Amino acid sequence: MESKTGCFYCDNCEPLFSLMTEICTLKASRVFLFRDQKNPGRCVVQYKEHKTELFQLTSEERAAFMDDVAAVAEAIWKLYQPQKINYATYGDGVPHLHVHVVPKREDTPSWGGPFSDQLPKVYLDAAEEKAAVAALRAELTQKSERGII
Repeated sequence: MESKTGCFYCDNCEPLFSLMTEICTLKASRVFLFRDQKNPGRCVVQYKEHKTELFQLTSEERAAFMDDVAAVAEAIWKLYQPQKINYATYGDGVPHLHVHVVPKREDTPSWGGPFSDQLPKVYLDAAEEKAAVAALRAELTQKSERGII
């Protein structure tokens, strides 16, 4: 299915699912595992409604969204044990509020700089991707059930 609105997050169309796999829905967002795993555990946290800028959210909406981003980062931290997590918010290419949560280690590409989608891609096989999604979903579900997010 092609994008109807120009936003593949809102349309749930093929370009979205060719790039990422949905993990779960949180209070203010949807969470995806990025298919290119050159930075193991890289996820995208997408705001649940079509917004393009943080300032378009109320302070309560912004707090809930950032709580979701922090929960995803903590789940990645626990499961992948990176040395640092980078957060990237762009939107000129994909006009929808979303944050890339990118775990970094000295032995992964682009340590010491921004992540790059221009480097060779690293894809998990189907079983590895399914396991990664399940582990992140379990970690985030546990946080949600405890009322953390």
